[in-house]
Parts: sequence; structure tokens; C-alpha cells
Amino acid sequence: MATPQTLCNLRPPAMAALADPQEEEDFQRFLLRVDDISRLVQGLSSADTAVRDAAIAETDRRLRERQDGGHRADRTVINTRSDPDSVHAGEAVQTGKAMHTEAFLAALEKDAKERAKRRKRNERLANALKEEGNVAFRKGDYSTAAQRYTDGLQKLKDMPELYTNRAQAYLRMHEYGKAIGDCEWALKCNAKCIKAYFLMGKAHLALKHYDESRQCYQKLLQLDPQKESLFKDCMNEVNLEEKRMQEEDRAMKAFQSREHAALSIKDLLQKLDRPDQNILYYTGGIQVLTGVMKECTEQTLFRTNNGFSIINDNKVIRRNFCAERKSTAEVDLCVSLLSLWQAVCTGNEENQRLLLTHPDVNAQLMELLCSGVLEIQKETLALIALYSDNENGRRLLVRHQDLSRWLQILMTFVNSTDSRASSAMSILSDLIQEEKFKAQCRLTFSTSVLPLFTQLLASAKLVDQAALARCIGIMGNLCADAAIRVQMAECTECWQACLQLVDGCADVGTPKYRECVFVVLGLMMNLLLESNSVIQCLAVDISGRCMSLLRDQDGRIVTRATGVLSRILAASSLAVEEAVKGGVVKKMIKFLKAGGQTTSSYAIKVLSICTRSSRQAQEEVVKSDKKFSVLLKLLDSESEMIVGNAAFCLGQCLVVPGAATSLLNSNIVMALLKHAGGDAARTSVQENAAIALGKLCVAEPRHIFQLRELNGMAILNSSMKYVHSS
Repeated sequence: MATPQTLCNLRPPAMAALADPQEEEDFQRFLLRVDDISRLVQGLSSADTAVRDAAIAETDRRLRERQDGGHRADRTVINTRSDPDSVHAGEAVQTGKAMHTEAFLAALEKDAKERAKRRKRNERLANALKEEGNVAFRKGDYSTAAQRYTDGLQKLKDMPELYTNRAQAYLRMHEYGKAIGDCEWALKCNAKCIKAYFLMGKAHLALKHYDESRQCYQKLLQLDPQKESLFKDCMNEVNLEEKRMQEEDRAMKAFQSREHAALSIKDLLQKLDRPDQNILYYTGGIQVLTGVMKECTEQTLFRTNNGFSIINDNKVIRRNFCAERKSTAEVDLCVSLLSLWQAVCTGNEENQRLLLTHPDVNAQLMELLCSGVLEIQKETLALIALYSDNENGRRLLVRHQDLSRWLQILMTFVNSTDSRASSAMSILSDLIQEEKFKAQCRLTFSTSVLPLFTQLLASAKLVDQAALARCIGIMGNLCADAAIRVQMAECTECWQACLQLVDGCADVGTPKYRECVFVVLGLMMNLLLESNSVIQCLAVDISGRCMSLLRDQDGRIVTRATGVLSRILAASSLAVEEAVKGGVVKKMIKFLKAGGQTTSSYAIKVLSICTRSSRQAQEEVVKSDKKFSVLLKLLDSESEMIVGNAAFCLGQCLVVPGAATSLLNSNIVMALLKHAGGDAARTSVQENAAIALGKLCVAEPRHIFQLRELNGMAILNSSMKYVHSS
């Protein structure tokens, strides 16, 4: 075996010549060889004898191969040629003379440091050029931006950010092929570059390569499943664009075949383009054009023949459409336009997009809603409903409209006595599905929306009660947003208006009004997820109203009233005292005997709250629930919430003399032991069962015998810490 000294025939000056930064291609090829040599050097310096011996053997083999390869150059002279292929890291520089291993390692180390230093310098230069490109890009100077990214790549060829940034500039310059090429290079540098797949998908879409675009977005989702929302948006964009092109192809074929409808649309649009005609002329023409819109082909022909320019190009139409105060003729023109747009946009996403991005339409939409003209408001609501009842349309509204005032404006239609109220509430029900709409609602909620809502609640007997019920339900759903919920829960006037509406339930027995009471109780339950001084001050009034509703004939209202009690009583000990005096315990036991999981869940929670602080409540439970038959049944419930509260309530009632003794012949020990030693998801279930088990044995020691028979002493001992802490 050759000794390590035979390995080192490479002189440092030759390496320095190879690493000349002006000969980048040669240098890159050389780096591949140096990396290979570096791995051998690491083996030579390894502490593992086997690894070191293997590295020595491999190096010796490579040197012999070079010597046997027929190289007869004068090895006493340093090779000064620039071609790196003519120099080998292990080639002998001087025949019969070998450098020492340490010299070889020092040479490699020096070269590695020089390369690292150059790399660091190039990174700084590349980043500086990238930032210059970013500044140009933000200014809209995409050509300069692309050039700066190119300059950066000349300094550092394996920087994926430069490729993706340049691809983005190429996209803006409509050079889609170049953008795809840059994305592919970025992926060679980093196979997990999500931005590269995103931009490549955009470029393929622009080239109408729909399948390739989808594949890019699929790959993006595979790399990062958390980008599902972005993936859906991108796929939706591809699908809509493909659909648009298909529609326009069909429309072009229809026009080329000289179909009557196609020719009519073109002819009508040309006639509407005539300047300085009477307003009735344009109104009539728009109405005729609306009647021609039968299918998607006609809608597409309207678009491809520049139909949306009616407002732009015709001064008469534009002036009358945008007039602040409209005459009868102007109202007719406006209504005709709104009807036309409905016909043009129904089921046609591309037309919907073009219409909503039209500057005049975008600016006038809210004005039309607030116009006070019945016909205009109806047609505007109908047009907006086209957008709100589908996901794409809602996104367009959120993206292109300032919806911060829409909640307030649409709520005002509750005062209407016609179809506008229902239409407005339908739109709101759709819009609250969008998180961005909720975010915009926060901006004016406390100053504009809450006062209006409070006024509507106070006027419940006078407004459209069906629409009001939907409005209250919408506000209840908005409470899922924590910021909105906090604002409502802190509004004393809102709470008082809710209570005023509940008071009217006894006087107004109409189904529509009772529906308002039902949904306002749901709203109150949502608001009671908060805890504040307003709620604490009103707790007695709120619980008192709910107690009065427990006698109602409508089971839904009774259940909701019980639900409100299960949340409000925890806010005030005085409210608990008043509720117990009002007979809440007997009511809850009655509901529990009747069954029904939702009502039972609320009722047992009410009992738990009352028995926690009221001795009277504890005694009434023992008196009303003979031998705890109801509570024992609840311990077998499939709902952990019900089981946990039942165990808690039972534990509180065992302090009543004789209560534990009445359970001697029951299966209470086994039931509690099962839950105390079980694996419920809610730890409170085990704790409450263990506490009840401990209190049971303390109050009536004879239960300990059954506990021992069931090998439950360990659980009882463990439960004692809960008994002491409680």
C-alpha cells in the first residue's frame, strides 16, 4: 500500500491559477474536481482507521491511473495552461519528487478559503443587484429590473431568488417563455421553490397551457399543503380563463356562421353607439338588447363586441346614469341598464368581472343602493345578488368594492315593506361567509352598525319581522368574529333592546315575531361567550326574562332560554339567588326528565351552577330528584359535557343530610368509578367523578365496601386531593 506521502504532487500556485474568477466556466468545472478531492482529504484526516486506510488506497489508485494514462509531459515544469482539464488535483508536478501530505492539505484549505471569500463577495454583489432590481420592479420599470437580476446572476449563478424575480419581471413584460425558463432554472437550484411553480403556472396560463398550469399548482400544493387556499384560487383562475376562451370561440363561430342573434347584437351595439340621440332612444335600444340575451353565446358576443363600453363612449348614457338626482326618463334608463347587466352577467364569471371593474359601475353601485328610488334599488339588489350567491362573485365584491358600509346600508332595508328587505338580507347572509367582509365590517361596526341594529330591535313591532329575524341571525353569525362580538357584548343599549324585544313575546304572538325572539336568544348566547361589567350588571334582568320564557309553548324558545340561563347565571351570584327563588331547579329537573340532548345539556349546566353556590338549590335537587334517578341516568349519557356536569352537581348535593344514604342500593359507585378511572377527552369528567366518589364515601362510609369490592380504593385515594382542594 502506498504511504500518504505519495499523494501530494499538486502545487498551490497551479490551484490559484485554476481559480481565476475571470474564467468562471473553467473554475466551475474545477470545483467539481476539488470537491471530489476534498472528500478524499476528509478521509485522510479521519480518526477512523478504516476510513483513513480506504482514502489512502483510493488516492493511490487514482495516481497510478494518471501515471499509466500515457502523460509524457515534462513534469519538472509547472503547467501554466488555462484549460483546467489539463491539470489534475493529484497530478505530479515534479518527477520523483512528492510534496508532504501536510502541504497538500494546506493547499486545499487555502483554496477553500479563497473560494469561500469569493463566494461571500459575490453574494453581497448579487444581493445588492437584486435589491436594485426590486426597486425598479416596484416602480414598474420591468426591463431595468430584469437587467439587474441578470447582472446578479452573472455574479452568482445558483441564486433561485434572482431567477424567480426575473421571471416575475418577464411576466409583466409578457415574455412568458422566458419566465418559464427562469422558473425551471430556479427549480434546478432549489427543487422545493414554491414561488417558481407559482410563477410558472401563471406563465403557462397566459400561454393558454391550461393543463401545464394546473400541474404547476398541483406541485405547489404537494410541496406545501398549507397553501391550499392559494391553490384553490389559482385553480379557479385557470378554470375561469379556460371557460372564457371556450365561450369566446363558440361566439366567434356563431358570428362567422352569421347566426341571427349574433348579427343582432353587433347591430344593436352599433346603433347604441350613435351620439346625441334622445334618451328614450337609448332606453329602448338597451331594452331590446336585453331581450336578445338568451344564452352564454349572446353574453360572450356582447363582451367581445365591446358592449361594456356603452357608458364610456356614449356621453348621454353616461351622464344620465351618473346623475345624482334622476328624472323619470333617467330612472328608466338606469333601470334598463341594470336589467341589461343582469342578463349579461347571469352565470358568466368573465362578464361579472369586467362589469365590476368598470370605474363608473364600481363607483355608482353604492350610490344606486342609497338612491331611495324603489325601482333602482330593486334592480341594484338583484344585480348584487348575482355576485353574492357564488364564491367567485363574492370574491369580486370583496376585492373591488369597499364593503365597510355595506352592512349598515343593507340593514336599512329591514325598514322596507317589500321584496327589498328579503333581497338585502339574502345578500348579507351570503357576504358574511367571507372573512374579508367581516374584517371590513369591524371598521364602522360600533359607530354605525350597532346604533342602527339597536334601533331595529327597538322597532321590532313596526318593521318587516321576517327580515328582522334574518338580520338578527346575521348579527349572531358575525359574533363568530371575536372583535365584533366584544363590541356588541359591551353595548348596554344593544342588550336593553334585546330584552325589550323578548318582553314583547307575551304581547305579540305572531309567528314572525316569535321567530325574532328565538334568534335574539341565540344572539344573546353568542354574546355571553364574553364576560364584562355590562353583562354582570344586567345578569339579573337577563336571567329574569329567560325564566319567564320557560313557560312558553314553543319548545325552541324554551331550549334557547335555558341555554342563555346556562351562561348568564355564572356571571352573577345574585342572579343565581333570584333564579333559585323563582323555581329554576324544578324546571330544570322537569326538562331533564323529558329528555332531549340539547335541552339536557343546558339544564344540567344550570343545575351545576346553582348547586355550586346555593344550599337551597342543593336541597331542592335532592327533594325533586328522588334517589338521584335523573342524575344517575345522565351519568350514562354519550355527551361528556353532560356527564361531567351531572357528576359535579351530584357531588355538590351529597352534602345534604341523607342524600348519600339514599344511594346505598344504587349503582352509583360503579358509575362514578367508571368515569373517574376512564379516559374521557375532558379531564374535568374524571375530576368531577372522582370528587363525587370521594364525597360519597365521606358522607356515607358504607359505600366504601362496594368500592373495595370493585378494587376502586386506589381511585378513591387519588380522588381525595380533589376533595380537599374543592
